[in-house]
Amino acid sequence: MHTVNSRLLEIIGILLFLLIMMSCKHDIPIQVIETPVTGGEQTCSADTVYFQNSVLPLLNSSCAMSGCHDAITHKEGVNLTTYGNVMATGGVRPGDPANSKLYKVLNQTGGDRMPPPPAAAFTQAQKDLMYKWILQGAKNNACNDCDTTLFTYSGAVSPLMNSYCKGCHNPASTGGGFDLSTYAGVRSIALNGKLLGSIRHDAGFIAMPQGGNKLSACRITQVQKWISAGSPNN
Repeated sequence: MHTVNSRLLEIIGILLFLLIMMSCKHDIPIQVIETPVTGGEQTCSADTVYFQNSVLPLLNSSCAMSGCHDAITHKEGVNLTTYGNVMATGGVRPGDPANSKLYKVLNQTGGDRMPPPPAAAFTQAQKDLMYKWILQGAKNNACNDCDTTLFTYSGAVSPLMNSYCKGCHNPASTGGGFDLSTYAGVRSIALNGKLLGSIRHDAGFIAMPQGGNKLSACRITQVQKWISAGSPNN
């Protein structure tokens, strides 16, 4: 009788364990093989949207943040930190933006919209950029769009802030207490050394873009030259 009771308790224990495991939801990150980047050295074409130059920086600064769609959190199983992960988990259908989840959620309202409130919604120009990239085949492409002889605020620094930084540092979401959506906000961290220290990943500074790749040497040089010139609003 004792042996039967022990066996029965063992079976009940196994069944309870299986029920608990079945009730749990585990978001396991999908392992992907990254597709090699095409281009990179070629001159940019005004008719083409480049993933590495425009799409990925926008996703990293607005969506692939801690607690959302970064590599650690991967909320709802979506990881938007690299091309491979975007294609594996973002619901992208190359050539068909209207039926691609990555594009559709940008046009939702309320809590269904991405990025969700209080984060700022994508501008129409940013939505159009995502649409065009998917329409053109959602390629892992890049081009050479940096020139160290150009280091004005309007021509180099502001576009860089819009692509890489403003998603986390805007009036609705002032990450670290910084609003980098305006010239005044950018100039303030340029003058105190935090802008250059962060993008160069200097010791003692929080590396930026946070969670993304370090800016290219060319872009860092543009910012450094602008700061050395007095950080003008030019």
